[in-house]
Amino acid sequence: MTAQDLFSQTDQPIDPGKPPAPMGELPQNLTAESAITAALGPYRIYLEQQGRALNTIKAFLGDIRILQRYFAERGENPAVGEITTDMLNAFLHWLCHERENKQGEIMGCKPKTYTRRVTSLKSFFGWLFETDVIAENPAAAVVQRSARAPLPRILTDEEIEKLQNTARDMLWSPRKPDARAYLLLLVLLQTGIKKSELLRLELSDVDLSNPREPTIQVRYGDSRYAYKERKLFLGPAFTPVYKQFLRQYQPKERVFEWSPRNLEYVLSDLAEKASVNPKHISFEILRWTSAVRAYRFGMPPEAIRKKLGLSPIAWRETFEKIQKLAAPR
Repeated sequence: MTAQDLFSQTDQPIDPGKPPAPMGELPQNLTAESAITAALGPYRIYLEQQGRALNTIKAFLGDIRILQRYFAERGENPAVGEITTDMLNAFLHWLCHERENKQGEIMGCKPKTYTRRVTSLKSFFGWLFETDVIAENPAAAVVQRSARAPLPRILTDEEIEKLQNTARDMLWSPRKPDARAYLLLLVLLQTGIKKSELLRLELSDVDLSNPREPTIQVRYGDSRYAYKERKLFLGPAFTPVYKQFLRQYQPKERVFEWSPRNLEYVLSDLAEKASVNPKHISFEILRWTSAVRAYRFGMPPEAIRKKLGLSPIAWRETFEKIQKLAAPR
């Protein structure tokens, strides 16, 4: 699992343990002797039937086309039934250590890209195997090397205090009180929700029936993401700030009726006013900071996982990073 899975704006994780969707009908002429190119059209239909996002379909097909070009550059054109695990491992080695750009420079392969390309191979050959086009799945034994990106940045306690104090000053300013920055900071630090989840937050998702334990409901309109839906609790400080925010901005449907870029400017402006490096604050940084603070305050790991809306698979590497970030330095 990668950081991209944690902060992705598409909100569609790739779960290798998920049961395959119905395979659909295959052209009768697609066999183990068929070339890779002959399988791309039916494979695209299969991905569409699975409900994959358009960007995911393009990425998977693009990865398989790179595999086909890799063979072609070597004067090879193996049928899908002739491709072996060793051939796929050699292809992955080439991607990371031998593939050159137009300038003759080694391109390398970023960890997240490598992970996705292995997933593409497993999906493509797994589909061919499940539909009995090939007798053995050569990608089954390909090892999915974990994409170990550097540890993400989180806010220090001093930076958090500066941001909170400045946002509070803006809230109670006698000249021009503004509740937006403080509300945004409160929600992101206390809940750790993604940017996309925050932008979807509707007025009806906020429950103030218990002012001392207000909640927000994170919703998804697609049943595939049901595990991401959750109720999140906020502290009592949220209620008066939220009420002032409603009086000031009078939103009609969504709580934050601004563009993502505009809200990023709100965070950057707050950081500058608080004498905090604007590069040290973002939706991603606040999400990680929220998770690490929850762990430091003693929240059980399983509760943090549910708070972040992560699958058990996505949680494994995320939790390792949280533990490292929470360790004394």
